[in-house]
Amino acid sequence: MKGLQLVIACLCVYSVQSLAPRLDGRVIGGEVVEIEQYPYQVSLQHNGAHICGATLISDRFVLTAAHCTDGTYESELSVRLGSSYHAQGGVVVRVSKTNQHEDYDSDNMYNDITVLELTESVQYSAGIQPVRLTSYDPSENSEVVISGWGRTSGGNPSQLNAAIINVVNKETCVDNYKDINDVNDDMFCAAAPLKDACQGDSGGPLVGNGQLVGVVSWGYGCAQPQYPGVYTSVANMRDFIYKYAQV
Repeated sequence: MKGLQLVIACLCVYSVQSLAPRLDGRVIGGEVVEIEQYPYQVSLQHNGAHICGATLISDRFVLTAAHCTDGTYESELSVRLGSSYHAQGGVVVRVSKTNQHEDYDSDNMYNDITVLELTESVQYSAGIQPVRLTSYDPSENSEVVISGWGRTSGGNPSQLNAAIINVVNKETCVDNYKDINDVNDDMFCAAAPLKDACQGDSGGPLVGNGQLVGVVSWGYGCAQPQYPGVYTSVANMRDFIYKYAQV
């Protein structure tokens, strides 16, 4: 339990204040990109300030991590879409309903997923497009891409960053985290040397083959070789997502 408390404390620097665990800041080892390259990328905002990443999955629904919404009210939340910058440009739309997984467990990060319903439908453009949901977890060693405004080695970026990483062998990831936290069937891991999601990226997209495969969830530190990032499996959460979202 002591090890788990340490990882959760580390996770909590990911989002603004104490709203979220470790993965939420800028992409470590990434490069600056434009929103038109990742038009599904969304900034989740709390009282107008970026706290987490999120993903557009239809014209009125956005997917993020439960640890990003836990303890918040809908009236405090909005999303910025269609901008390469989390603090300017694009379109800002308020959240009308927070559908946080009813079995989310902040102690071990189980069921770390939330479906957000927006107050109005968004108009699609070159910088605003939904992403399809996968029906299966990505295979070991396959390439996936993370994106977000999370912390980098240089600090907190204002422009969107992205990096290509690889899915990690499940048994290896479970073993690496065995003294810290469970990596259960609803999670999988991905990493690459000196590349990772970090503070500010929580809740954001992990995409493979043009489909959303994961939601940035938790991990120990940022870009630590023995501790890959851990992602909520979209494939395993499809029933929950479809329960609340019209996709």
